[in-house]
Amino acid sequence: MERRAEVATGAAKHGLSRRAREQTTLFQFTDRLFRARTLLDIYEAALDAICDALVTRRASILRFDGGGVMRFVAWRELSDGYRSAVDGHSPWSRRDRDAETIFVENVALLDEPPQLIGTILAEGIQALAFIPLAGAAELIGKFMIYYDTPRVFSDHERDLALTIARQLGFAIERFTSDAAAQRLTALVESSSDAIIAKDLEGILTDWNPGAERLFGYTKEEAIGQSVMLLIPDDRRDEEPKILERLRNGELIEHYETVRRHKDGRLIDISLTISPIRAATGQIVGASKIARDISDQRRAQEQQHMLLGEMNHRVKNVFALASGLVNLSSHSAVSPAELASIVSERLATLSRAHALTMSPAIAGYEPAAIKLHELLQAILAPYHGEQRPRFRIHGADATVPPSIVTSLSLLLHEFATNSVKHGSLSTIQGVVDITCKEEPSEFVIVWRETGGPPSDHPANEGFGSRLVKTTVKQLGRLKRDWTRAGVIIELAIKRNRLAD
Repeated sequence: MERRAEVATGAAKHGLSRRAREQTTLFQFTDRLFRARTLLDIYEAALDAICDALVTRRASILRFDGGGVMRFVAWRELSDGYRSAVDGHSPWSRRDRDAETIFVENVALLDEPPQLIGTILAEGIQALAFIPLAGAAELIGKFMIYYDTPRVFSDHERDLALTIARQLGFAIERFTSDAAAQRLTALVESSSDAIIAKDLEGILTDWNPGAERLFGYTKEEAIGQSVMLLIPDDRRDEEPKILERLRNGELIEHYETVRRHKDGRLIDISLTISPIRAATGQIVGASKIARDISDQRRAQEQQHMLLGEMNHRVKNVFALASGLVNLSSHSAVSPAELASIVSERLATLSRAHALTMSPAIAGYEPAAIKLHELLQAILAPYHGEQRPRFRIHGADATVPPSIVTSLSLLLHEFATNSVKHGSLSTIQGVVDITCKEEPSEFVIVWRETGGPPSDHPANEGFGSRLVKTTVKQLGRLKRDWTRAGVIIELAIKRNRLAD
């Protein structure tokens, strides 16, 4: 109000003509819009300009809300009752981008419901005008002017109203766009996901901190480079296909692939790719949101490994139980004695099996144990009634908790295979285990004799894959299949025994 008073007082003081006062008002309006920091600043500047230029004391600005309903956002000298009664009323919807101005010179002559006309007249309004506020893509609202008496609007007043409307609509849209862009920028900058953009030639144009963390390149290093910088050699055919789909306007959601870090390592990621459109609707580039799913992949692989291991163990339990019954039947003299021997051996087998359970399955961390003690526990179910079935000699060592499970799993797998196919599958068979210390390794030599001739398995089963995976955690493994029986050499790295 102070600003409007200053303009009117200054104009009167200097005896400015009506056109000169209008020019002064519009100049002041433009200047205030330029300096506006909030929407309220924009609305106040507009209401001052509307009232001054169109010579009225009452005006309002209305905008569509989230539900597409026209609501009052700023006004001058309108009662609460009037605003409440007409709130939401509009001759246009958001889709009416090219809405025409409406000037009502005499409200009493309006072809509208009597109740609405009565409400307007009761407010002391006898003439009014609806001036649309057009945005770049849709109608964003309107401003209204009100007069106490019927009025004939001149062409000049109509043009003046449209001039103010264009400036006001542009200012509102610019402000809201800038605010939205600032919010979006803040979201992009704070996102833990990698968010990048590229043009239709595959050149990187935007790069957020999440992308720096995921791929290792700084913003300065990445922008201007081809997106092929991130794509491994064996996946370079993906990018042309993605660009083609983007040119067709497709959204590519949750596309799982592999990308390359600055240091050369490969990263499993999930991509969501969206086309970027110019104001004209033309597709000019693409935005990508990339999320590291390496941990998820590792968890899935571990889950598959555990399920496979459980399946393998269940099959082995049946095979071992059958083998124990067959072995025990040769020394038992009665069914009762056979049942007793088998029960005892199954209980021992259960205790040995518990040593091979991973903490993820067992729910506890195994304790340290001496190597010879561990071997005795795992081989106890297969001891002979008449003579020893296995011999353990040589150096001993403490097996730390960190590798008890892995080593137990390997030794249990050796014993299981021996019961199923090797020396422990026969009465005469023997397992000889020699332990020896070497400068950088502790070596366990597992030698089977007295069983059927050993042959290299034709196919690699889950047990063999499990052995390979476990050996990687400990050291190295060598196996020789001879006519006398298999010879296994397991070498454990010294640093693994020092954990």
